[in-house]
Amino acid sequence: MPRTSRAEAYLESLQMLERLHRLLQDLVKDEFERLGRSDLTPVQALLIYNLGTSEVTAGELRTRGMYQGSNVSYNLKKLVELGYLHHERCEMDRRSVRVRLTPTGQEVRDSVARLFMRHAEGLDLSGVLDDPPIETVNLQWRRVERFWAEQIRYIY
Repeated sequence: MPRTSRAEAYLESLQMLERLHRLLQDLVKDEFERLGRSDLTPVQALLIYNLGTSEVTAGELRTRGMYQGSNVSYNLKKLVELGYLHHERCEMDRRSVRVRLTPTGQEVRDSVARLFMRHAEGLDLSGVLDDPPIETVNLQWRRVERFWAEQIRYIY
């Protein structure tokens, strides 16, 4: 494949990645509207889902890839106020706050997990995940992720 075509394919992938991220948020938003839950944004619901059973600091949310946005403090504060997260100061470093899901937060996480499982089953039945195999696609994205992370490290 000529270099320009390869570069164009890469740029198309970037655009697709952005569209998929927006669609994912729309899917979560639609699911929560269907369930009659209007108190959470899709970003907050995905943060809850990604937190799962972990107990982490705000900084760890980003470094572990659980949260992709820039306003993590606002969303954490909001989720604590709404009763989805429990927070407490760390014993070792009183400046740091650790967060974990409350039982209500776990219900939200379970709702998102059920949504994703329905989608996984539908995609599997349709054959969409077979060509190329989703495992191969994930391997390729991990390689891109590693390349991007290395590029960021070299800046500093």
